[in-house]
Amino acid sequence: MKSLLKYLKNYKKESVLGPLFKLLEASFELLIPIVMARIIDIGIKNRDLNYVLAMGGVMVALGLIGLVCSLTAQYFAAKAAVGFGTALRHDLFVHIQSLSYTEIDMMGTSTLMNRMTNDINQVQSGVNLVLRLFLRSPFIVFGAMVMAFTIDVKAATVFVVTIPVLSIVVFGVMIISIPMYRTVQERLDKVLQITRENLSGVRVVRAFNKEEAEKKAFSDANDLLVKQQIFVGKISAAMNPLTYVIINGAIVLLIWTGAWEVKNSVITQGEVVALVNYMSQILVELVKLANLIINITKSLACARRIESVLKTETSMAEGSRTDRGTDDAAVRFEHVTFKYAGAGEPSLTDINFTARRGQTIGIIGGTGSGKTSLINLIPRFYDVSSGRVSIDGIDVREYTFETLRNKIGIVPQKAVLFKGTIADNLKWGRQEASDEDLMEALKTAQGAEIVEGKEGGLNAEVTQGGTNLSGGQRQRLTIARALVRRPEILILDDSASALDYATDAKLRRAIGALDPDMTVFIVSQRAASVWHADQIIVLDDGEVAGLGTHEELLKNCETYQEIYYSQFPKEGQANA
Repeated sequence: MKSLLKYLKNYKKESVLGPLFKLLEASFELLIPIVMARIIDIGIKNRDLNYVLAMGGVMVALGLIGLVCSLTAQYFAAKAAVGFGTALRHDLFVHIQSLSYTEIDMMGTSTLMNRMTNDINQVQSGVNLVLRLFLRSPFIVFGAMVMAFTIDVKAATVFVVTIPVLSIVVFGVMIISIPMYRTVQERLDKVLQITRENLSGVRVVRAFNKEEAEKKAFSDANDLLVKQQIFVGKISAAMNPLTYVIINGAIVLLIWTGAWEVKNSVITQGEVVALVNYMSQILVELVKLANLIINITKSLACARRIESVLKTETSMAEGSRTDRGTDDAAVRFEHVTFKYAGAGEPSLTDINFTARRGQTIGIIGGTGSGKTSLINLIPRFYDVSSGRVSIDGIDVREYTFETLRNKIGIVPQKAVLFKGTIADNLKWGRQEASDEDLMEALKTAQGAEIVEGKEGGLNAEVTQGGTNLSGGQRQRLTIARALVRRPEILILDDSASALDYATDAKLRRAIGALDPDMTVFIVSQRAASVWHADQIIVLDDGEVAGLGTHEELLKNCETYQEIYYSQFPKEGQANA
């Protein structure tokens, strides 16, 4: 938590004024029993209605001033807490953006989202509560005891005994319940996980007729959560009766002691009432303090999780080069081996090939052969474990990220679109692109009819994830987005899987008619998508099983033959 306190540095004034006004409010609250005692001892005793009304006015004034102080404290505390949360959320988001795929893969997307939302909200709430109540509750407890001693020392000894006993009960229950609340949170996480999976995978659940099984899984997890919550709730519920028994016993002792003191004219009836009021204040504040500490405990746990993300350093140092190399090889792999963090075996082993400017490179292989892993090394989403990947003769690790990735247009396996218009999504490729540029890219990507068929054209709305579009439409829009950038290197990672063969062929011809210096990588499991390529890299279990043209591989590469003939009959070989 200490490392997160820096986010309060711009709110020093609010962090001081918030607790200060709370202490002022508490001070006025401590005066109320004294005023009440005066009303009883003077106004009521002497039947002086004017005095009663005057002191009643003083009591109302103290209440109003306390209310103003409380609202002011809440304003400053809320301003500091919200500012703290905003700054922390911004820095956490920026930090996550700086992490490489390796760190993001290890932590998990859902974990990072939870840190960005729930955990920061919990910490923000904890900061708000601390600024408002952390000083107020102890001040009231000890202030009430001090005020009791100013009234009568003998009667105040009841406070000396009662406060420790109350503290033991309140904090004892808290110490027992806090670990149980952690278990409840784990159970809740499980319920949320099942809920999230069912909502995101509702079509799969229904397709496999698993509704009843999923209902049972949810019911079981929910029942465990309810049982744990009831159990911890029973323990927490014991705090109220126990504390009230102690307080009422203390009040009985106060009245008993006070009665003898009043009889002996040591104190007055009003002062006895004031002592009882102080005892009630102590009870309320100890319960508040216990709840505050529970909230602080949760906030500290969330803060530690946030800190763990902020302390995670990227394993990928950014280079400094922004110039262009002179090598005629657009991309070169030299003895490249790559292994994912925590994996037992390399995903790629000793990969060697050269892609020259203007060439089309096909990458084909079975599922899990390492196709996506290979192309992810070009824009440096991951760093090689050994060997070297270079673009224009310069190691990709020497480029700045912006320089490197501005050279590359990549269409990932999963077609991801964002909420907004079609134009908004396409301009991710190049923000300054004109409508003519967007339409040109759409025509090349065989997606012009998508825009023409929608009301609003380029300004037609795209829902989150592009759910109002078909799979093929999403793929064509993501291809157009990459083409808008006018990249030197275009990477199509199985990006035509939802397209029919005719549209796929038109797409390849249109891309081939673009910039003759653009190097194109086509990753596919379809032989028809890559057989026109200048070079085809055949991958098998992370190794190059073959490298050459379609005709060469069909003669010499057994792995390529298996792939090709599984899709086309031997006697009916199609030609490019």
